[in-house]
Amino acid sequence: MRLSIVPRTQAAPALDVLIPPLAVLATVVASGALFGLLGYPIGRTVYAFFIAPLTSLNGWGELVLKAGPLAMIAAGLALGFRSGVWNIGAQGQLTMGAVAGGGVALALPNATGIWVMPLVCLAGLLGGMAWGAIPALLRTRLGANEILTSLMLTYVASLILGALVFGPWKDPDGYSLPQSAMFSDAATLQPLAPRLRITAGTVLECLVPVGLWLLMRHSLVGFQIRTAGAAPAAARYAGFREERLVWLVFLIGSGLAGLAGILEAVGPIGQLVAQITPGYGFTAIIVAFLGRLNPLGILPAALLVALSYIGGDTAQVSVGLPNAAAGVVQGLLLFFPLAANFFVGHRVRIL
Repeated sequence: MRLSIVPRTQAAPALDVLIPPLAVLATVVASGALFGLLGYPIGRTVYAFFIAPLTSLNGWGELVLKAGPLAMIAAGLALGFRSGVWNIGAQGQLTMGAVAGGGVALALPNATGIWVMPLVCLAGLLGGMAWGAIPALLRTRLGANEILTSLMLTYVASLILGALVFGPWKDPDGYSLPQSAMFSDAATLQPLAPRLRITAGTVLECLVPVGLWLLMRHSLVGFQIRTAGAAPAAARYAGFREERLVWLVFLIGSGLAGLAGILEAVGPIGQLVAQITPGYGFTAIIVAFLGRLNPLGILPAALLVALSYIGGDTAQVSVGLPNAAAGVVQGLLLFFPLAANFFVGHRVRIL
């Protein structure tokens, strides 16, 4: 008996629907097995990781708070991925958005009025777009691989932020910590409800994927993006300009990443610190593929990946699970959907 993998002769829509929940189930099972191999009680650890954060209002609030930026960044990246443009540098674009918007906030310490927050957010959006324009320019003018250029620029952005918060923007009253002064009240988003940290920025982040879904489904631009990724030859034959699409998806994705960065700075953090997020720009890649590159599918995927952050902290406190376990679970969340996705178009044949 010999096994071989062959392409399916016709689509299997049922498998396409079942992939996300099966991938989640496989992740939970594999995580439980891993916890057991590490010597932790499986049932108690799985409960602490996947269930306990959902048993309180505060837990749900933190879940939405972390899912918001992941969803917005992932939805922006998904546009590029679907068109064949691989922006892997969202973490750097997020960082530069925080730097640009934070710089405006620090330059207006005594300003008041409703115009301050839109100006700060606009600066964050433009900061992310400017950083994303670099790999877009290098690809369209020099043919450079955008995966490498966008990724390398991430570390440059991190060094720029570090140089600022350790240097000229360092808070003189901050006990020598690498952080800026706190932003003014006009440049800080306040929580929408007591005991929760959700802000208006979180609501905006959750609405952006819906807007991008409408763009993809009901606009000529969305049709061009889908065609460029699914049938590049047909897109060229139809007269779609590749350079224009590269710029478009890069500016949208990097702009949203930059906006997410400044919303984190003016929201839950309230200042610039050496590390704005725990790698949301990289984690958003997992979210995008777990959501099948569909902006609406990205919303529940973001909640699930956000749960891995909160569950990792909960399990660390309750059972002593290493902090790196959250990263392992996130890796499994990427592995299983990708593996299962392969079998949508292929099947195992016994010879």
